[in-house]
Amino acid sequence: PDAAIDLAKVLDVLQQHPTMKIDIRSHTDSRQTHAYNQKLSDRRAKSTRHWLINKGISASRLTAKGYGETKITNKCINGVECTEEEHQKNRRTTFRIIGSKQTIESVQPEEIRTVPKEDEKK
Repeated sequence: PDAAIDLAKVLDVLQQHPTMKIDIRSHTDSRQTHAYNQKLSDRRAKSTRHWLINKGISASRLTAKGYGETKITNKCINGVECTEEEHQKNRRTTFRIIGSKQTIESVQPEEIRTVPKEDEKK
């Protein structure tokens, strides 16, 4: 249910900004094989993209990629004991606004932060 609410918020933003393009990035925890997690995260990212397309967002405005367990946000790599809550922090989908002066990235909707694009860091 929480994911559906968050996804509805993303849909609302895309509907309010009809020229906005986003990159959908899905991630997993490390509790399966690298190959399994890569495929799982790719399916999740593509499923999210498909849902947004079915809600009327143009496919040309959406890219989607799975990152598996390659971008773990905490200590919970293979072989490290972690709580369910710690593993949950790694199971996420982030949305990046692309094609603007700034990239807005969010792990949780209430934790949006702005990150300068690479060419602006120089």
